[in-house]
Amino acid sequence: QVQPVESGGGLVRAGGSLRLSCAASRNIFSINTIAWYRQAPGKQRELVATISRFGRTNYADSVKARLTISRDNAENTVYLRMNILKPEEKAVYYCNVFPYDGHSWGQGTKVTVSS
Repeated sequence: QVQPVESGGGLVRAGGSLRLSCAASRNIFSINTIAWYRQAPGKQRELVATISRFGRTNYADSVKARLTISRDNAENTVYLRMNILKPEEKAVYYCNVFPYDGHSWGQGTKVTVSS
């Protein structure tokens, strides 16, 4: 399996913004809903946002109105724009298919939010 490749993480102050990118293989990207997940230190991985291949989006209640998921079908890339970041959102962010079906995880991209 080809793993997704996430990028765009980094250190940001609380209230700041980041844009994450996820490059996925065309065969996965074109037929599936893609999601961003995150895993905070010591916690289980959780779902953040999803986007269908037709562009329909859904968000976890905790991120609504602050995070925006989008996709570029021509580039097989999914983005996550994150605004007004909170310290508790420090985590490694991953993309993968939704619902998760056992597809390989990428390395993720680490987001650190300082208070």
